[in-house]
Amino acid sequence: MNALIVFRRELAGYFLTPVAYVFIVIFLLTTAAFTFYLGNFFERGQADLKSFFTHLPWLYLFLIPAIGMRLWSEERKTGTIELLLTLPISVPAAVLGKFLAAWAFTAIALALTFPLWVTVNFLGDPDNGVILAGYVGSLLMAGGYLAIASCLSATTQNQVIAFVVATVVCFAFTVSGAPLVLEFFAAWAPQSLLDLIAGFSFLVHFNSIVEGVIDLRDLVYFASLIAVWLFANWIVVEHKKQAG
Repeated sequence: MNALIVFRRELAGYFLTPVAYVFIVIFLLTTAAFTFYLGNFFERGQADLKSFFTHLPWLYLFLIPAIGMRLWSEERKTGTIELLLTLPISVPAAVLGKFLAAWAFTAIALALTFPLWVTVNFLGDPDNGVILAGYVGSLLMAGGYLAIASCLSATTQNQVIAFVVATVVCFAFTVSGAPLVLEFFAAWAPQSLLDLIAGFSFLVHFNSIVEGVIDLRDLVYFASLIAVWLFANWIVVEHKKQAG
């Protein structure tokens, strides 16, 4: 229940300033450009959202840390975190409420890309099951990015530092399964370690879902990743609270 109170407060807070609307407009314009122009939609002659889902992880790499950077660092900078932590709200509830609000805001932005889905259905006969799976994967990946950004936001009161560090960490998780990275380790690392490194990659699990196959292992990966980073977020905030 306490997490729900924080969730409502945070989600409402997004729409009290023009920043949220600017973010959504930028997100929609960028995704449309990636889908129809940079993704060569018309040249390919296929009615699908493959180019949209191909470019989305790289768009998330900058936009999601921009959402997550303020979750805790702004509270620390303005001093409102002391007020929040003196309320009868547990730290885990505060962490969960803030995360869910940011995730819901991202889900709203993602849902507003529905005209792209409508357009490809108007132009052709896409596999809507694959597109739906792609949206599920996109939402899960956004949750992973946000959990990382939220945790790192709690480590500093400087939003710029939180953004840069979160972007770097998210980038590492995104490309860890790329051939270039695996080839770097392949010279000395055993195959089991290479599989482990590749297993941490957002892209490996996201691309699997985008292909239309929602495997339990991919769901467990994203759920575990989010849980681990939220737990780390809890530890960081609890430590800051105890340190005064």
